[in-house]
Amino acid sequence: MDSGAIRRWLALGAAALTVSGALALVAPAEAQAVTAANCAGREVRTLPFATGTVHVYRQGGYVCAITLSKTSSGGRQPMSVSVQARGNRPVVDKGRYTHHAGPVTVHAGHRCVWVKGSVGRSSVSSGWILC
Repeated sequence: MDSGAIRRWLALGAAALTVSGALALVAPAEAQAVTAANCAGREVRTLPFATGTVHVYRQGGYVCAITLSKTSSGGRQPMSVSVQARGNRPVVDKGRYTHHAGPVTVHAGHRCVWVKGSVGRSSVSSGWILC
């Protein structure tokens, strides 16, 4: 990997941290509007479930996902999001958050991915998609 590519990845990581920090301060409706800023590419799937929604994005060989809570309780609650490219281990963001878990990004190439998300006791699992 050349030094230009490393600088681009570092800039992308810094931008992601900045955006996720800003999201911690905004209301849930505004957080949903900013979802596209967290994940590069176009939205290819929406996985709704009782207490939230997982948004899945794809750009080139990369797949990104973020779980958004439906409630604006203001308190922290258990949330998670994971993306697993077939043949690899899942990349997971799991913790107690107010609005969203993620984003998580994996390089899938042309392989299928399995996306999971949860908010509280409710969850969704996609099965193998984007094959």
